[in-house]
Amino acid sequence: MRTLEVSVVTPGGPVLEESFEMVVCKAETGEIGILPGHIPLVSPLQISAVRLKKGNDTKYLAISGGFMEVQPEKVTILAQSAETASDINVQRAKEAKDRAERRLQAKKDNIDKTRAELALKRAINRLDVGK
Repeated sequence: MRTLEVSVVTPGGPVLEESFEMVVCKAETGEIGILPGHIPLVSPLQISAVRLKKGNDTKYLAISGGFMEVQPEKVTILAQSAETASDINVQRAKEAKDRAERRLQAKKDNIDKTRAELALKRAINRLDVGK
């Protein structure tokens, strides 16, 4: 079966460079599946899990938004952060989730609500992928 070369890059450097048969990401407009031969596109990505399929295996990455560039035989994901399931510290993600929830429930005027909501989304995403 044909494959796509997939590169996931963060400001800290490459996280993953491997071939897969299918890439599924959550773009700003909704979930999108990429197969070899897909038309070129560039799309912003949401905080979400990226599913990478090869045969019967599926690998998951937690990304904190970013952009995806698609070429017929290559997908490049540029993300602020990206972690494989095995790299996620589940305890730390739980603590981040609890901290963000407490900040949102505090309802103080000096709390940056948008920042707390994004922190909560990132923590939930990491927990979902890290299971």
